Amino acid sequence: MPQLKQTVRPLVIAAIMASMAMVAIEATIVSTAMPQIATQLGGLNLYSWVFSSFLLTQTALTVVFGKLADLYGRKPAILAGIAIFLFGSILAGFAWSMPAMIVFRLVQGVGAGAILPVALTVVGDLYPARERGKVQGYLASVWAVSAVLGPMVGGLLIRHLSWAWIFWINVPIGVLAAILFVLFLHEEKRHERPAIDLAGALLFTAAVASLMMALTDAGSANSTRAGVEIAICIVAGVLFVMQEKRAADPMISFGLWAHRPIAAGNAATLLAGMALMGLTTFLPMYVQGVMHRSPVEAGLTLTMMMLGWPSGATFTSRTFSRIGLRRLLIGGTVFIPLGAIPFVLLTPQASPVWAGVGSAVMGFGMGILSVSCLILIQEIVKVSERGSATASNLFARNLGNTLGAAVFGAVQNYGLTHASGGLPAVSADQLKRLLSAVPGHFESNAEIRLALHHALHLTFTSMFVIALGAVISMLFMPAVEIGRVRQTVETVGANEASKHIGIDA
Repeated sequence: MPQLKQTVRPLVIAAIMASMAMVAIEATIVSTAMPQIATQLGGLNLYSWVFSSFLLTQTALTVVFGKLADLYGRKPAILAGIAIFLFGSILAGFAWSMPAMIVFRLVQGVGAGAILPVALTVVGDLYPARERGKVQGYLASVWAVSAVLGPMVGGLLIRHLSWAWIFWINVPIGVLAAILFVLFLHEEKRHERPAIDLAGALLFTAAVASLMMALTDAGSANSTRAGVEIAICIVAGVLFVMQEKRAADPMISFGLWAHRPIAAGNAATLLAGMALMGLTTFLPMYVQGVMHRSPVEAGLTLTMMMLGWPSGATFTSRTFSRIGLRRLLIGGTVFIPLGAIPFVLLTPQASPVWAGVGSAVMGFGMGILSVSCLILIQEIVKVSERGSATASNLFARNLGNTLGAAVFGAVQNYGLTHASGGLPAVSADQLKRLLSAVPGHFESNAEIRLALHHALHLTFTSMFVIALGAVISMLFMPAVEIGRVRQTVETVGANEASKHIGIDA
């Protein structure tokens, strides 16, 4: 029997960071270019769907590709994801209309739905728990750097080339990542012919996609369409449950998802994802519209979260073996509502520094939660289920983001249309004029500004309550001795993993 080639971990991690950077930078770089894209392509009424379509397929396919990685191996799954993502990126650069752009963004989202869960699963395969936290910190820094560089790179590409290059720039990065995976990630060939639960995958995708479309349409004028989408979600969900109960190898193992540590961790991740969306969506609006500060100051307050996140991830990697994962999870999650308190107490006269501090604290808590939760989930399952378990956690975070956008958007709209204390209801046009006013010239908008303050105060209070829910969810996490888990993984589990992946440090 030929000897399995050795996996070179540093170069595989470089490939993972490159592939994740493509997905991470996509959100901020596309946001920078979208005004020019919408001007050229038209279809301004479809503006939000350029972002929603990407998130829709990414969320729906995350779980599917996590399962495929368990069935067929990590390497084929992530290479397929990179190929699909690059194909969508090339087509998006050639988009001739806004509907075409949305379709190509759907394709990109499919690729992203494969890249992220499989990349994190590969990290779980290659590194024992005591080393994995440090690697997760490196990966968290990719998101922080991408958040800062995205707008800058997008602006430079638009100025000197064209908006198409914000998509085409992915091609050399993706090709490099694919080459590194091909050359330096080696798995044992799988001779068994796994049974694919195709019906389960299609029904799950339909249920999640229709749910996300309904959440996107919630609160819009087209309530009928949202109702139809909810009905499709319910029907597809019922059929999916029936299919999974009779499938020989179901797409989703209900026993795995209901396992208490996984259920508690994913519930906390979902609620934390909701709170995070409330912060990223409405903090810039408060700083600009209520405090009447510049967009740069608004961006800086939000950037503090991206500094806190890798800090929390790094702290986790260095302390979880001493503190214990359960205590770290509960204590780390407490930072999320703690960081939300400054937003509940914000006033129009407050300093943006106060908002920046709260943003950094929330980011620190998110860094601890995301890394420690992922380590725990990957450690308590078999290697053959690690892809599915990892994907379940990412799915919970993405779904939380979508739910947060819908819930907090509804809360804000309620606050704007039901202003208290005799304040006027605020229309969309009035809000637009307020946000575009020159800083320092808001006297004529004083009532609207105050009404927006009350609406966003209600939103931030809701965010705080949901963040508390994440802490309560984490209290249901049972005690898990990471030392005992590590011993199991490094003896039994590592032997199982070594059958599939050769490792060269």
